[in-house]
Amino acid sequence: MITCFIRYHIDPTKKAQFGEYARNWGQAIPRCGAELIGYFSPHEGSSTLAYGVYCIENLAAYEAYRQRLSQDPLGRENYEFAQREKFLLREDRTFFKLASGPHAALVRP
Repeated sequence: MITCFIRYHIDPTKKAQFGEYARNWGQAIPRCGAELIGYFSPHEGSSTLAYGVYCIENLAAYEAYRQRLSQDPLGRENYEFAQREKFLLREDRTFFKLASGPHAALVRP
């Protein structure tokens, strides 16, 4: 399993548009085959950094997922929304593998 972290630089005056964009991916990403962890928008500190995080089996599965996402009606609409509204100033994807697992069970007193 690999995890994709997408770091966005967003227009700080368009946080509402980014929120709509994130909610749309909340529907389309799982439907197209990735396990969405979530989208995170600025709250405290930087007003321009936002993140999207999801997991997928491997890079081959990622390529198939991207193809399905590009054909998904909401996926296409969301890409077009971002282009039209211009709230994404930069987008960087990095893929990671979990290095700290397995984790111990959560212990509460």
